[in-house]
Amino acid sequence: MSQLMSIQDQDLPTWLPRLSAHGGPRFLQIADALQAAVADGSLKPGDRLPPQRQLATQLDVDLTTVTRAYDEARRRNLLEGRGARGTYVAAPKVELTAILDLSMNTPPPPDGVDFDDMLKQGLSQVLMRADSELLMTYHLAGGSDSDRKAGAKWLAPMFGHLDAQQLVVCPGAQAAIAALILALTEPGDVILAEPASYPGLRSAANQFGRRLIAVEADQHGMAPDKLEQACRRHKPGLVFLNPTLQNPTAVTMPERRRKELAGVAQRCNVRIVEDDPYWLLADAPPPPIATFAPEQVVYISTLSKCLTPGLRVAFVLIRDPQERERFLAALRSFALMAAPLTASLATQWILDGSADGLMKGIRNEARLRHRMARDILAGRYSGAGDGLHVWLELPAYWSATQLARAAASEGIAVTPAEAFATGSESANAIRISLGNIKERDRLQAGLQRLSHLLARRPEPFSAAVV
Repeated sequence: MSQLMSIQDQDLPTWLPRLSAHGGPRFLQIADALQAAVADGSLKPGDRLPPQRQLATQLDVDLTTVTRAYDEARRRNLLEGRGARGTYVAAPKVELTAILDLSMNTPPPPDGVDFDDMLKQGLSQVLMRADSELLMTYHLAGGSDSDRKAGAKWLAPMFGHLDAQQLVVCPGAQAAIAALILALTEPGDVILAEPASYPGLRSAANQFGRRLIAVEADQHGMAPDKLEQACRRHKPGLVFLNPTLQNPTAVTMPERRRKELAGVAQRCNVRIVEDDPYWLLADAPPPPIATFAPEQVVYISTLSKCLTPGLRVAFVLIRDPQERERFLAALRSFALMAAPLTASLATQWILDGSADGLMKGIRNEARLRHRMARDILAGRYSGAGDGLHVWLELPAYWSATQLARAAASEGIAVTPAEAFATGSESANAIRISLGNIKERDRLQAGLQRLSHLLARRPEPFSAAVV
């Protein structure tokens, strides 16, 4: 009888049967045996397979046959290689339908920038120039001198020369907003904002026992006369504004409106928190409100929207030294400091020019994506052509909540207007974020699917969904 193996059965792995001359290609016989062993539990996830050369010797076949067998088993998701440690039985893969996430405002992959290489180079420079112990220990809140100087450079396009000592480095804009609420208001105080505003503001206000009240807005943003009336009536502790590519409406206030709001703040002696994450992504934006009322406005600029959220760095401009100390004390109560390693990386990138290159790549990619959205959404598109999101007003036959749920059933995540409402009413609209889906073709597919959904009326049962 013909023998394909010159070794005895007991020398073989228990899962591998004797190879047959009439059983088809040998590499497939080995792969089929692997699959059967995984199915019946003879091989379990994490079990190590024999090295290919060893198995080839045991089976009296050439190495190429075993290599092809292992490759075929990998194709079937049965095996995984772990480098020098060898080949192992893989954990079973669960097939999931990938969600097309149009709900989260994050920067898109930068056009023409190798981000991985930039990250490696930046960290390498930080580790060469900084004491590793200092990168891994506690620091006083507010940032190092170098971090604040980097912040002054980052804000130069908005303000020109700044005194770096007036800046505070924070672990993100949300932390800055929370600390400002704690520092500049008391429990029960009113905070004024536009009818649709950043959800993190509502969350912080509710958590700290402050009352959030909406002030009427028009196509240019918060109405100055309505703000003045609200200030006289409610004596607010703060006014919150996001004047450039506003989240969620994408409105950019014109310069005249900014001056008018600054004038109201001065007359009513109220502080404005100007949260301005998108200024550097906008096409020729007006000067910040803080340039028109420097003593009345606290300015926040986060790197999360124009570079990457993973840095967790925001710069806060507070000109009044006493308010700055109160702000730092509030910040220390829940977020001692920005992480020194990521703050140092942000500083390195800003000072060596890498941050500008990354931001330009993000801005270019964002504009490409806006053009795509404009083409696909046709007459429904109402974006500004830049920034990270589009505010889409819906036809009357769709409610924002209905559409969000219908989109979710088709694997698309969008954010309905009610998520941004500061008062009891919300617009019939959704926010579409263009940066969170990495691949352009997947973004295109998501927008096309959403456009088709918008074009048809909801199913009769949709109105009854709760």
